[in-house]
Amino acid sequence: MAENVADLFVHTLRAAGVSRIWGLAGDSLNAFTDAIRRDGGIRWLHMRHEEAAAFAAAAEAEVTGELAVIAGSSGPGNLHFINGLFDAQRSRVPVLAIASHIPSAEIGSGYFQETHPQDLFRECSVYSELVADPAQLPWVLEIAMRTAVEKRGVAVVVVPGDIFFADAPDRRPSAPIRASRPVIVPSLGELARAATMLDGAKKITILAGAGVAGAHAEVLALAEKLQAPIVHAFRGKEHIEYDNPYDVGMTGLLGFASGYRAIAKCDALLILGSDFPYRQFYPDKATIIQVDIRGEQLGRRTPIDMGMVGEVGATAEALLPLLHGDRDGRHLRDSVQHYKKTRRDLDGLANNDGKTPIHPQYVARLLDELADKDAVFTVDVGSPVIWAARYLQMTKERRLIGSFTHGSMANAMPQALGAQVVDRDRQVIALSGDGGLSMLMGDLLSIRQNDLPVKIVVFNNSSLGFIEVEMVAAGIVNFGTDLVNPDFAQVAEAVGITGIRVEHPDDLEPALRRALAEPGPVLVDVVVAGNELSIPPSITAEQAKGFTLWALRSVLSGRGDEILDLADTNVWRRVFG
Repeated sequence: MAENVADLFVHTLRAAGVSRIWGLAGDSLNAFTDAIRRDGGIRWLHMRHEEAAAFAAAAEAEVTGELAVIAGSSGPGNLHFINGLFDAQRSRVPVLAIASHIPSAEIGSGYFQETHPQDLFRECSVYSELVADPAQLPWVLEIAMRTAVEKRGVAVVVVPGDIFFADAPDRRPSAPIRASRPVIVPSLGELARAATMLDGAKKITILAGAGVAGAHAEVLALAEKLQAPIVHAFRGKEHIEYDNPYDVGMTGLLGFASGYRAIAKCDALLILGSDFPYRQFYPDKATIIQVDIRGEQLGRRTPIDMGMVGEVGATAEALLPLLHGDRDGRHLRDSVQHYKKTRRDLDGLANNDGKTPIHPQYVARLLDELADKDAVFTVDVGSPVIWAARYLQMTKERRLIGSFTHGSMANAMPQALGAQVVDRDRQVIALSGDGGLSMLMGDLLSIRQNDLPVKIVVFNNSSLGFIEVEMVAAGIVNFGTDLVNPDFAQVAEAVGITGIRVEHPDDLEPALRRALAEPGPVLVDVVVAGNELSIPPSITAEQAKGFTLWALRSVLSGRGDEILDLADTNVWRRVFG
């Protein structure tokens, strides 16, 4: 049988090193999935919801650094991708989305399931194009793949179902598509100017983001020369925190007092590969120098005194010999000492005090201690990100994946699937919120169907906990945040996953040890304190006022028991002590 467009699609993907496609079959995608079946060289990973497929593919791309692929049928099928694709796009990972479409002759007629996916996906992609003629296909597909890997984003190829069945055009194949690895360094004049500015400062702090990936040694050498503490943004945590004597923790809403203080007290801030978004945490008067591989990022979050376009490792290496030595190290020593105190205070909140419900900090700390040195952690948006930020310690081999820029619920469990499929023998642990897990709970079935031994730890506080924190800060009585949950361990057992329920802190360590030792998938449902609030590193007068108003309104509305719950979990001591 002559090769059709679907066959050409599959051969091109295989040549680019694609070995898996995440998705959900459908009529307009039939020719494509049949081509996968006949070829036999690409694994079809059947998911129960396309949003979960997109999260999984993005996590695969995050772990491998290579192109990951999803495919979905027309209309509602591929439209379900959109939230996961927004996350992939904003996390800057290369994902190709194959969106099948209604018959080409029906486009524009209001046909069954008609949408315009090339327009719908445009905002969450670096490339989005409709294939209206088979002759377009080789060019459009290769452009899409190359754009995805070079710009590190989402590329969408929309193909009407009938086009898949058409004869493939005759064209000489291109070389396999792989991402290039250019080294970009600022000009010598820019580097010299930056060195002069840094040499004129007495107290320098480095803010490191995801752009420091692969530049651990170079950034540490720069910190040593500048005698600068290193504050990391959440996405920089996995790349710079480990084996780092200059690390002083995070800043931001999830951060520590020490990270906030190191930035507040500096007279020069060197931002390396970070798009940290919260303007209120930047210094008001310090000189700010920013380095980023993308020039459009410079000065986007705070006014800067100098911006340089360059890869962080190469830029740091080129800047190092231009700097004077013999710097005063008091700012660094003071910042590191403050971090040690902050760290002790945080660790003091993560112990087994025998009380129920269990402190979520204790859960995160135990996971950190028991997990493998090369474990992959995926983290739900909400309260799990707080405990991951504060209690998961990174090593050179560990990975930390979440929806840190897009901020979507329900990401951790499907991202764990994407990470696990890359290496079945590597430990993959999802820190899931009860709200996040239940939003895409149907894809627990995908874990068993695809035979992936992920471990899921559910922080079950029967509420949208982080939303409640925001309500408290605004002085609003909690409303609409309660969750009536099942026993998630029993749900897991019902779908063929080992389920463990933990309600007492004494049972937690044995349960986690058992879960991590199991060869197959496990879900641990941990009942944690619902009023365990995290406090930002800097509490504004407005937030303090909001907390007081919340307490008063809660009493007046007959909900004073919530105040007692807070006192019982030591929040009063941390806020006002």
